[in-house]
Amino acid sequence: MGKGDRKTLKGKRYNSSYGNSRSKGLVKATGTATAPVVKKAGSKTVAKAPAKKAVAKKAG
Repeated sequence: MGKGDRKTLKGKRYNSSYGNSRSKGLVKATGTATAPVVKKAGSKTVAKAPAKKAVAKKAG
């Protein structure tokens, strides 16, 4: 799976060709459009820090 493989995206870029793996046209959305979500001005989102894992100590 590398540059010479014509079925992968990397191979399509290498060979300068287009196909199912690297489609050239725009993707059209289907269905009805929904209204955009409006965020409140006063609210802020805070990212939580990942929990630290406990390290097991070896019995010596």
